[in-house]
Amino acid sequence: MDERRENIVKFVNDEGNVAFSQLKKLFPNVSDMTLRTDLKALDEAHRIVRVHGGARSVGYVVGTDDLLDSRSVRNVDAKLSIAQKAAELLRPDTTAFFDSGSTTTMLAHYMPDIHMLLFTNSITVLGELARLGQTETIIIGGKLNRFSLCANGSRAIQAIRQLAFDQLFLGVTSYQTGMGFTCGSDEEAALKRTCIEQAEQTIVLMDSSKVGHRSTFSICNLDQVDILVSDGNLPGDFLDACMFADVKVI
Repeated sequence: MDERRENIVKFVNDEGNVAFSQLKKLFPNVSDMTLRTDLKALDEAHRIVRVHGGARSVGYVVGTDDLLDSRSVRNVDAKLSIAQKAAELLRPDTTAFFDSGSTTTMLAHYMPDIHMLLFTNSITVLGELARLGQTETIIIGGKLNRFSLCANGSRAIQAIRQLAFDQLFLGVTSYQTGMGFTCGSDEEAALKRTCIEQAEQTIVLMDSSKVGHRSTFSICNLDQVDILVSDGNLPGDFLDACMFADVKVI
């Protein structure tokens, strides 16, 4: 039981929020009553927060848990590989938008100091870009999401709609056939969709562990992406889907 409950906490923290149906799929041999008992116990222990139809991480709801920091230490080798490959796509004298997330933050850390204009809504990305002398950086303001340390909401979306950029480097939580790329926040998903509309080229940064999973809110379909940068361990059926959708995989 303790191991199952720890797995529930990990899953909820990874996703931000989950539906009860997702937990049933994760634990097919566990009864609904037992899962509800687990959620009740974990809620009472302040490990998660029970909501109607599922659960949310404590950090996602009240901002007391630095979940972006916890994400940054998972799959470090894969994210390092992705960041280094993505940095090679940057071109001088162009414009780009860096989305929020641990992988885009790592990209900002490794990007070369070249003459270009960068936009971001991410506090952690901004901190990495501050070291660059030739790169001009503009921060997008809005409502602070303490879960991912970024600005979103209507003000941020309105600001992005006034822009056009050559490249968008997009972070995602997961990908599942039929659902597309997803994340755990409706406001973040809306902002990401707006960024896609304003970008000439959309580049998704995603490690292979995220394939075959889904979060609550849809960002975009595979055919809306131009380039996918990953760690070289993507499953064959997903690579086939990328080829069919004319998505370049790096």
